[in-house]
Amino acid sequence: MTAYIVRRLLYGVLILVGVNLLTFVLFFAVNTPDDMARLSIGGQRVSQDAIEKWKTERGYDKPLFFNAQAQGAQALTDTIFYERSLPLLKFDFGFSDGGHDIGHEIRQRMGPSLALALPTFALGLFACIVFALLLVFFKGTPLDFYGVVVCVVLLSISALFYIIAGQWLFAKVLRWVPYSGYIGGWDSVRFLALPVLVGIVSRLGGESRFYRTLFLEEASKDYVRTARAKGLSERIVLFRHVLRNALLPILTGTVSAIPLLFMGSLIAESFFGIPGLGSYTIDAINGQDFSIVRAMVFLGSALYIVGLILADISYTLADPRIRFD
Repeated sequence: MTAYIVRRLLYGVLILVGVNLLTFVLFFAVNTPDDMARLSIGGQRVSQDAIEKWKTERGYDKPLFFNAQAQGAQALTDTIFYERSLPLLKFDFGFSDGGHDIGHEIRQRMGPSLALALPTFALGLFACIVFALLLVFFKGTPLDFYGVVVCVVLLSISALFYIIAGQWLFAKVLRWVPYSGYIGGWDSVRFLALPVLVGIVSRLGGESRFYRTLFLEEASKDYVRTARAKGLSERIVLFRHVLRNALLPILTGTVSAIPLLFMGSLIAESFFGIPGLGSYTIDAINGQDFSIVRAMVFLGSALYIVGLILADISYTLADPRIRFD
């Protein structure tokens, strides 16, 4: 088990190095610093002097990989790749193109993102599993049929509709919650209630239908029929046997998604005015701040790799038959 985790960590490091190199090529080789300057300043009719000034202020006036004018080790260190890309491997995100500390911004915005993502994830997972188990418990009844219809309808509607409809109904008509905004402490509950509700409803259709399929497949196996033949009630069979043995595919999507909760929600945070990492990324894209975008892409990749490793480890906890050498 330990050797397996070490191997996966080494693979993760290699993947991060590849992601770092790929994002650097996309941001600096395909989209040159001159193009960044024009996008940031605004327009194609920007003077070359203004472009050079913008590049000098941000350290983009140096060569990409190799500085032929420098001597010794500075030929490699006095480059954009060494100064702006390699520090990401140490999770040193540096400064944005506007001069702000990206690491400080990430630490400040991580709290609001988690305040929204954690209850949405936990309550949404609980609601989807309970709803799917309810449909399986009443399999073949009108409740099961109309429940599946509701899942398909919810699955077919865009998440933007839930956001706009929720703001119109609960904020404008009923005035139970504010349209948008965020404040710290317990007062944040009234600002997060609507985004959390929207997040739960938007994922209820697809995930409940998926879990229902898993539970029905598990309920048709021989050990379930044996349990029923022994006289166990349907409730005990469903919760003690079917749910427990269907945990593996559920863990695949849930455990691996836990680290990504730190990244927040791009759409929800932007629409509800929550100052989290999701809105931070959107603002960076709109503001053409490539340093922030590159840092968030790297951070997202690192968290995704951690999530996959956690998912593999959780397999051994859920199923004792799985062992890693």
